[in-house]
Amino acid sequence: MFLDVLNLILTATLFGGMVFYSFGFAPVLFAQLPMAQVRPLLRGTFPYYYLAIICLGALSAIVTFWASGTASMFLAMIALSTIYARQILMPQINAATDRDDQGAFKRLHGFSVVIQLIQIGLAGWALVLIA
Repeated sequence: MFLDVLNLILTATLFGGMVFYSFGFAPVLFAQLPMAQVRPLLRGTFPYYYLAIICLGALSAIVTFWASGTASMFLAMIALSTIYARQILMPQINAATDRDDQGAFKRLHGFSVVIQLIQIGLAGWALVLIA
């Protein structure tokens, strides 16, 4: 019973946090602040956001394993793909921004958005499987 509640809370927190950051926090920044302030603010928050997703995804995957192997696999995929996004993709995006390479930035950022949307879908699907 305790693990059922815990995996539901962890997975719901993961899903809700990802949805809020992507569709709440970031868009509000773009709407309320000048671009010169938005970029450094987002660049500063992404490492922490990614770290939270890695930790929540991994912990959720472990706790959920006994309730649903499929949901656990989805959550592990989220954690692993976020390690890639944080350690490899984010530095490439930042480097493209720093050298003002708009083509590379658009391609890399677009790829990161696709990853994020897939992750949100996987987290939602995992939530449905364990609910």
